[in-house]
Amino acid sequence: MTIPNAKKNMDDNFCYRTDFKYTHDNPYHDKLAGFETFVLRDEQAESNIGKWNERIFQNDKPLEIEIGTGYGEFMIEYCQKNPDINFIGCDHRFKRSFSLAKKLDKMEHKNFRYLRARGERLEFMFQENEVQSIFYFFPDPWPKNRHNKKRLFQTPFLNACHKVLKPGGTLFVKTDHDGYFDWMLNHLKDEKRFEVLLQSRDLRNEYPEHFLSQFTTKFEKIFLSQATLIKSIVLRKI
Repeated sequence: MTIPNAKKNMDDNFCYRTDFKYTHDNPYHDKLAGFETFVLRDEQAESNIGKWNERIFQNDKPLEIEIGTGYGEFMIEYCQKNPDINFIGCDHRFKRSFSLAKKLDKMEHKNFRYLRARGERLEFMFQENEVQSIFYFFPDPWPKNRHNKKRLFQTPFLNACHKVLKPGGTLFVKTDHDGYFDWMLNHLKDEKRFEVLLQSRDLRNEYPEHFLSQFTTKFEKIFLSQATLIKSIVLRKI
């Protein structure tokens, strides 16, 4: 079933606008309600802006975000190895979100929340200087030229990252796609608000001991099995 205005919501950067509304008709939306202790859906994800640590986690630990959590391999492993952080995963795919929620429900450490929400809404979910780290791993590259505008990594996203990150906060990026990596570098060439801590077209061989080489997602395993080089960028907010 097609929801009226659903296409409009995906066009012309509508997701970045204050009048954006989530529209869908998906059975997994209701199924996710069964995990309401740690899952926030759609506009619920924007109800705690500036209050995540105070209201939700009730502590002052570093707040870290993953945009595009996928099947959750990184989120699960990272949270269990780092119980002294507050972690928020975010993805907008329904069935994949439900599958991950079932896994998260069994985790020992509950130092996380999961948002069924869009990454474009970052600055509507988090306040200025609220976030310590942002992770953005293996996003959809939208390889066709006519679809490039759908890529998340561009000026509005960088603006939002810079806004919500604390001074000295870090954005970690990994991709398998050469074209998307070049696109990212092009958007960073005149960027003065971030310091480039790492830039590599072959992360695993150039930085085998780096933090980013210690975690392997489901997609990353596939890419590595195909001898695809992993590209990476690490940016620090100045």
